[in-house]
Amino acid sequence: MKRKEEAVVLSQREISSGIYDMWIETKLAEQAKAGQFIVLYPKDRSLLMPRPISICEVDGYKRSIRIVYRVVGDGTREFATYQEGDVIDIMGVLGNGYNLKAAKGKKVLLIGGGIGIPPLVELAREMALMSSKLMIGNTIEIVSALGYRDSDTFLRTDLEAYSRVYVATEDGSTGARGTVMDAIEDFDIKADMIFACGPLPMLRSVKQLALEWDVPAYLSLEEHMACGIGACLGCVVKTTQPDAHSHVNNARICTEGPVFEAREVEI
Repeated sequence: MKRKEEAVVLSQREISSGIYDMWIETKLAEQAKAGQFIVLYPKDRSLLMPRPISICEVDGYKRSIRIVYRVVGDGTREFATYQEGDVIDIMGVLGNGYNLKAAKGKKVLLIGGGIGIPPLVELAREMALMSSKLMIGNTIEIVSALGYRDSDTFLRTDLEAYSRVYVATEDGSTGARGTVMDAIEDFDIKADMIFACGPLPMLRSVKQLALEWDVPAYLSLEEHMACGIGACLGCVVKTTQPDAHSHVNNARICTEGPVFEAREVEI
């Protein structure tokens, strides 16, 4: 159940140029799951809207949440100034996350591009934990394909703790040259199921790949949001079936999403 509360910054550091890694202590961690998000309220009240940020990781004791975000405007620029001990207003946990149960007994490919990579850390962690409790034959083989601009491959080592990782960089400095789709082709990666998060052009390619392989693909859609709770209808995606809320072929990314099976959405 979503709620607004005060949280405390435990730590923050810049892990790449303009990309920050923050741990916050919050009771929302008790409910948080891979693929969900929270919203942060800027202290500057002239910045009217909260900023949605995906959950990167939940600590093992369910006491804190990790978020990794890129500074892109006044709100995130303010967040980057926060220090240990600062109190911030947040709301969550929001959205529907990834369906991990479907991954039992499968070889799973996690695909992330740029700032879409952070949510895959918690996804991989939860999958690995679930797999460790399953009987032989139902365990999950996890492979990750990550796309970066250059050799500054933030969060790569985090994902290597749970999966075999392949990388593509736009400048060819590390891994395959080009996009994450080039890495999948160059390294001849195959899987029974896909989970992805990243920019829309990448997700379109992932959907096409899933159709070619005839496998399910769960996509986490990125979109600008206003309220974050489904009231404003500001973040909608066209769907193949009528939505239960609006009775038209639209779904709210913040509420019905952000994760959708690729065949459910027209992107």
